[in-house]
Amino acid sequence: MKRVVITSVGAVTPVGLDAESMWQNVKQGKHGFAPISSFDTSRLKVKNAAEIRNWDPVSMGLNKKEARRMDRYTQFAMAAAKQLIDSAGDLSGIDPYRAGVIVGSGIGGFQSTVTEHAKFLEKGPDRVSVFLIPMMICNMAAGQIAIEYKFRGDNFAPVTACATSAHAIGEAFRKIKDGYLDLCITGGSEGSINEFAVAGFQNMGALTESQDCDRLCIPFDKERSGFVMSEGAGLLLLEEYEHAKARGAQILGEIVGYGATDDAHHITGPDPEGDGAAHAMLHAIREAGIEPGEVGYINAHGTSTPLNEQCETAAIKRAFGEHAYKLAVSSTKSVTGHMLGAAGGVEAIITMKALEEGVLPPTVGYKVPDELCDLDYVTEGARKTEIKYALSNSLGFGGHNASLLLKKFEG
Repeated sequence: MKRVVITSVGAVTPVGLDAESMWQNVKQGKHGFAPISSFDTSRLKVKNAAEIRNWDPVSMGLNKKEARRMDRYTQFAMAAAKQLIDSAGDLSGIDPYRAGVIVGSGIGGFQSTVTEHAKFLEKGPDRVSVFLIPMMICNMAAGQIAIEYKFRGDNFAPVTACATSAHAIGEAFRKIKDGYLDLCITGGSEGSINEFAVAGFQNMGALTESQDCDRLCIPFDKERSGFVMSEGAGLLLLEEYEHAKARGAQILGEIVGYGATDDAHHITGPDPEGDGAAHAMLHAIREAGIEPGEVGYINAHGTSTPLNEQCETAAIKRAFGEHAYKLAVSSTKSVTGHMLGAAGGVEAIITMKALEEGVLPPTVGYKVPDELCDLDYVTEGARKTEIKYALSNSLGFGGHNASLLLKKFEG
């Protein structure tokens, strides 16, 4: 089996429009929460989100005409892909049919759907954009990236709600490990902060209605009351190790395991016992051929909902036993908010950075302990510590669980 390394990344987030600035703000605990500015919230109870404000795709390197034919989520993905390609080194010698794009979205072009549906109701079917369908479908970010960079290998878009990016990265990892691809752009993108989407999440009780932005997203805190909608994209360039070495690529990290399961329990609620999530973590660890005790850090799914943290904590205990109390666990959604289908991509980048620099990002805003969440959640601020292996967990509506095991690159 082949080794799979990370040779470039790109990110567009509310706390930084590139991976490095995002990482610096995550380390420093500078969250991106503020009153929603993109639409009138007077009809909603939820007033805050983590928006990418004053978004200008042209300033991010996109063609103006082409950008107008893309949904917001595709624009985010294209901007992240440009960053990734620009910092990837010389790709001129690659085989395009062994270069893939596996990039998903939890919801796809929801903004375009809402906009064009309003136009349909007001002005009739003849006024609906000819670009509506390619703007709304979940696979178009992957398609547009391939068109732009002529990657002609495997190309598809996993759709597993908030586990989407992690599944995309895991499947790209397997394609390279098993010899089907030499390299792959992978991750996810989301751009669905609009009145209709917020109303849906609000009415199912998933979003916090708190007005205190410094206590808005407080994973593992007893007073947590729901997640905070966010948006953006997180992409990684995965590459076979020898292929990366041969072209002189900079190697940032390594992926060594991937686990995917389903709770088979409920359409939105996690398994209270955490059995499915525990098995996903253990599958990733076994694939890497290491012991659970070698894992030093977990970037948790940690959404700040009452059920998630209780169930994820139970899952970690089930997977690690007594070692669960020696692990560091944090949720960087306390800074970024919940980027839905993009979350796993952004959090894989953060986990890679944590290993690379030997710095564990904090869980921000934590004040009130929860007796059911009794692990080490890195609440004091960023922690300097050297670790070799770290997990990144992503869980999604439908019971989807995905865990990625990353390793500090050591040559």
